[in-house]
Amino acid sequence: MSHLTDQRYPTTAELARSARELTTVRPDLCRLRQVGTSRGGRPLHLLSVGHDPRTVLIVAGAHANEPTGGATALHLAQQALYDQALRSDRSWHFLLCADPDGAALHTNPAPRTLLDYHRGFFRPAGPEQPEWSPSVLPADRLPPETTALTGVIDTLRPYLQVSLHGTELGGSWVQLTQDIPGLAEPFAKSAAELHIPVETGASDAAGWPASGPGVHVMPDPDAQAAFPSLPDDARHSTWHHAHRYGGSTAIVEVPMWASDLVDDPAPHPAPERALRRLSARISRDTRLVEDILAEALPRLPDTRGPLLRAARWALSLVPGLAEDWMQPPPPDATMAYVGSIDAFARRLPLRAAAMLLRVLEEAEDRAAPRLDLLVTRWCEVYADRFGARWVPVAHQIEHQARTTVAAVRHAQG
Repeated sequence: MSHLTDQRYPTTAELARSARELTTVRPDLCRLRQVGTSRGGRPLHLLSVGHDPRTVLIVAGAHANEPTGGATALHLAQQALYDQALRSDRSWHFLLCADPDGAALHTNPAPRTLLDYHRGFFRPAGPEQPEWSPSVLPADRLPPETTALTGVIDTLRPYLQVSLHGTELGGSWVQLTQDIPGLAEPFAKSAAELHIPVETGASDAAGWPASGPGVHVMPDPDAQAAFPSLPDDARHSTWHHAHRYGGSTAIVEVPMWASDLVDDPAPHPAPERALRRLSARISRDTRLVEDILAEALPRLPDTRGPLLRAARWALSLVPGLAEDWMQPPPPDATMAYVGSIDAFARRLPLRAAAMLLRVLEEAEDRAAPRLDLLVTRWCEVYADRFGARWVPVAHQIEHQARTTVAAVRHAQG
């Protein structure tokens, strides 16, 4: 990965170029083909290594703001190409970027701080996210990126799909649609060796059973959701599409900046009071953004763009979440669990504010400087509160790749 530095992620064009280079090294083993086209006319590329009918599918770039996955996919493709043991009874297939339109809008491949990261931030509204759209849209309205992904799953019928995700700040964790016995140990070992905290109370997997620290298994369909207000249900996402062929999915999350606050298993002394405080704060912070949006909206020349759609989508989630957090917390709520909710409560209004700021700056709107001050202060407080420390890109890639290889080896299919 010579084109990367400690703070550099590859662009979609670089991913495709590197994949083509691999096909010239071993054309007998590697194949790169287009498997779809995005709404914006960008190609979706699938890189295949090996010919075994038993398949593994690696999905990168499903969320535009989570850039590690593409680099990890290339790293894994190189491993599979040069290590015959990795492809002795399986072939590897890499969807290099599931959302190239989103990747084009998330514009900072080399963030130095959380503020840098948020100045170029983009994450589309839920119905426009390729993996999540089936949980919020009817089948006849799915975006082409989703139909391309499900088409690849239908063709390959993978025994394991691995979706490469990340977070801007926190720790690493794994979500599984079915348990993979034996995964927890190599996952924890890799995180420890690379000084990456394990997020033991990840809000994304709140209420899920765990097969080991940070390894969460999706609950049964009739289980009560931890946050009932959220419209997207992981059990209706593309993660479950592999189940119709006897496969399953692992989601591997890795942070850009690490925080030890999400790795504390000690019981929280007053979780109900803490969550009520977080509920009040997310509501207050959201109102600040909504007030600026309401003031500026009549002046904006275009109110239909993806940045504004995404900002409004994020803001719309807050009232329900604030109500969810007013309910009694789990009886075993830990410091890590409350820490993860704390990060979530900062993340959502900050993301909305960051995307709205890009809209206001482009329109040269007079409210932009006021919102800029808000985004800057929130980023600084966020980093300070969580003791954010940069995880070198090479470590992010290595940990995600190690965890993926362990999942591939331990999954039965």
